Formats: sequence, C-alpha cells, structure tokens
Amino acid sequence: MFADDRLKNYDVIVFLNTTADILNDDQQAAMERFIQSGKGFVGIHSASDTEYDWDWYTKMVGRTFHIHPAIQTAEVEVLDRKFPGLERMPDRFLWTDEYYEFGAERIDSLNYILAVDENTYDPVADWGQVAGKGMGFHPIAWYHEYDGGRAFYTGLGHMPSTYQDKMFLEHIYGGVYWAATGKGLRKK
Repeated sequence: MFADDRLKNYDVIVFLNTTADILNDDQQAAMERFIQSGKGFVGIHSASDTEYDWDWYTKMVGRTFHIHPAIQTAEVEVLDRKFPGLERMPDRFLWTDEYYEFGAERIDSLNYILAVDENTYDPVADWGQVAGKGMGFHPIAWYHEYDGGRAFYTGLGHMPSTYQDKMFLEHIYGGVYWAATGKGLRKK
C-alpha cells in the first residue's frame, strides 16, 4: 500500500494503534513524498509508539511514547476550540483511557488542543528499566503543519469501546478532515 502509485489516490494516511517498525525504507520514502506533496497524517494512540528510528516520522507525530500507568479515569481539558471536531466537547470531561506519558517535543511547532489533568489520576508508572512520574503539563492531542503537509495526533483511543463514543469519533473526524484538507480551523 505504501507506494507512490497507490498513495496518490488518498488525501490522508491514518495510523490507528500501530507500534514498532512497520514500514521498510522504500515505504518510508513514499510516505515522506506523500506528506511533502501537501497531504496529511493522522496518528491515533500508539502511533506515537511507532518508528522510533525514523527521525522524520517522530517529528511528524511530534512526541514519542515513553510509558503509561494503568488504565484510569481522569479529567481531560479542551485547550483550543478552533480545531474541528471539538465543538461539542465540554471544557472539561471525565475520560477513561491509557494515558501515555510522552518524551520531549520532537519539533517546536505543535498546537496542543487537549490535555489530561494529572491531578485527577495517578500518573506514576514503573516497568523496571523505564519509569514515569507524569509530565506536569500533559498534552494528549495536537496538530501542526509539517514538511509541506499536515499532521494530527491524539493519544486517546486505547480502549475498543472508545470507537463507539460519538464525542471521540467527532474528535477523530475533525483530525482526519483537517489533515486531509487543511480546512476547519476557526478564527476563535
């Protein structure tokens, strides 16, 4: 699927719960050309746990997965309502998910739209060789223009039941719409 002649038929690539190395060098080059041609990328949940050795990809996603605690309910806050798909989200809402702790920004152009409030759950995790204590400010969804195209990422979406939630689906649809078209950003 990741070849120029096939990708030319699409406007956006979606990585839904991918992990590890999934593309070979030729496929990576085709994906880079796809984005550079003005097209888009959507990463959902473990897309940030994918292709760590591909610098271009990790910058496109924006941050990489470090660790996560157990699945918990926490408060999520809308940070920026100008992004499509957030219209009906409350300013703050309870959400149950696997909240990733991310490493540092891989690029400085990220526009954060959702954050999880670490005061409303226990962010501590310890896997022996890897540990986490939370991030303080904990973004969970963002977007940015990248290398001629657009990239949207959300850390939400670990649990299968999430994909039946109308509010979550609107969040994903907004990300796909913006990544594919560059449209939908509101002035306010």
